Amino acid sequence: MNLALFSDTYSPQVNGVARTLTRLVTHLESRNINYHLFVPDHIERGDHFRSNIHSFTSYPFFLYPECRIAWPNPLKMKKELSAFAPTVIHVTTPFNVGLSGLHYSKNHHIPLIGSYHTHFDYYLHYYKLTFLTEVMWSYLRWFYGSCQKVFVPSVETRDHLIKKGLNRLDIWSRGVDCHQFQPSKKEGFLYDIYSIERKYILLYVGRMAPEKDLATLKKIMRQLPSELRAQIHWIYVGDGPMLREMKDEFTGDHVTFTGYLNGEALAAIYALADLFIFPSQTETFGNVVLEALASGTPAIVANKGGVKEIVRHRQTGMICEAGNSLSFVNAITELLTQPTKRLHMNLEARAYAKTQSWEAIFDRLLSEYEKASNSRHRTKYLA
Repeated sequence: MNLALFSDTYSPQVNGVARTLTRLVTHLESRNINYHLFVPDHIERGDHFRSNIHSFTSYPFFLYPECRIAWPNPLKMKKELSAFAPTVIHVTTPFNVGLSGLHYSKNHHIPLIGSYHTHFDYYLHYYKLTFLTEVMWSYLRWFYGSCQKVFVPSVETRDHLIKKGLNRLDIWSRGVDCHQFQPSKKEGFLYDIYSIERKYILLYVGRMAPEKDLATLKKIMRQLPSELRAQIHWIYVGDGPMLREMKDEFTGDHVTFTGYLNGEALAAIYALADLFIFPSQTETFGNVVLEALASGTPAIVANKGGVKEIVRHRQTGMICEAGNSLSFVNAITELLTQPTKRLHMNLEARAYAKTQSWEAIFDRLLSEYEKASNSRHRTKYLA
């Protein structure tokens, strides 16, 4: 099997798609799978001289600057693909790089696998571009309609796409590295680094942008009971267009903005927190929620999007009414004032996360690649 992967986002870009793809590439190498990867160029990435990773000039996408619009060189791409002779193609995004993979698949009759990671229709709502919704869905139906199978990360996402007219959908869930994210990563010196003097730490990790429903999060911060609010230190991990606004409103009010973190620094923050607060309604899955659970940190999430499939209500966290800040306030208050219940959730969260192995999830994906690759050989033989 020769696998060609096409994506409009990849490391060191910081988003769930890029991080999942980076882990997938590591898994492909551990299983000795022949692959070539086609992605946007990025000045900070150190793999420019790897012969199986091909990058192209790119610019930030206006709705999501962490995802880049590339301008693939068709002659270079055709030359590399002809030499590699892929037997299956996986397109992970529907932009220029993914579109190049789709066209090559069609022109050379190579089985095409797609994956859907982002609810861009929800993004259009937050950026007041809903007039583009039908055009976007027409394009996505055409794009993913060319795929032999389309993988989605959650049941919620699958059902949403079925309603929009997409088919041949299957679940490709997400895992978590329970060695990297675990309660023992908690570091006491972080209290000094972030000037934490209060009893409780509440954490948000994600893009600082409207589609994450930070408007609700701001209300939560202000609506908590005053006696409890005086005991809370908030930590925000991430960057994005709302970072300056959030800093202007809350800096100095026992709120820390760390910017992007990864690796051990991120793991330590997860383990340090008492609760993970995530009101986003636009997630197709929500990798950060699973990372929090692996760290033994209960998550309080919205009842909309893929996140509600990760959290077990009143076992590993709380599921609240989407957009209802008081629902979140009540959940936070309940868990912070009942330490025994919170400790039980700490243990349950970690136990659940340990059942979500990346290895098993990726091996299932590899078996789907093999099926698609073999179907091409069968078709050629019958022809």
